[in-house]
Amino acid sequence: MLYRWIRDLHLYFGLFISPFILIFSVSVWFLDHAKINTDAWTSIETIRLGPLPAGVDTAQGPAAITIAKNVLSQVKVEGEIGFTRFVPTTRHFVFPVSKPGIQATVDVDVDAETATVSRRKTGVLEASASLHEMPGPHNANIRGNWVWTRVWSWFADATIYLTLFISVSGVYLWCMLKAERTVGFALLAAGAVSLGGAIYAVIR
Repeated sequence: MLYRWIRDLHLYFGLFISPFILIFSVSVWFLDHAKINTDAWTSIETIRLGPLPAGVDTAQGPAAITIAKNVLSQVKVEGEIGFTRFVPTTRHFVFPVSKPGIQATVDVDVDAETATVSRRKTGVLEASASLHEMPGPHNANIRGNWVWTRVWSWFADATIYLTLFISVSGVYLWCMLKAERTVGFALLAAGAVSLGGAIYAVIR
């Protein structure tokens, strides 16, 4: 009974995470080899804003994200805010926004109460790379400020946990099939040698 349950879960969980594994695999190739001109904006527009919340020049962390979200609601842009920066010399409040398919930078002139929004469309491969990087380990106190980033992070975590389960259950299923043990040992040894070679190449 245990064997049957593990076999079925191994199969169905593997089918469930296969699209996510594909995204992560393709995006790694893109991150390693692609060359992108991040300043090639598709459109640039300046939008008049309403009164800005107080404290733009001093807000940090979640407080700054709240102000940035207020601006985004006015300029009709949505996505994950990467960081915020206030430039005292020019009194500009600047932050990048991203979602699969779109990269944008919002530059707010605090005194003039205007926002210049620079947008850049991305292709499918670059969109998959942005998914790979989200939500990311940096600026943890503001990460997941867009609802769909939080949803994606749940799927990314599930992919990791289910991959671990599939790896362990695969070893269990292999152990239960006596006819496959010789081939399994050979492949396991080949994998171990390959891993050892890769580690040696990195640390030598």
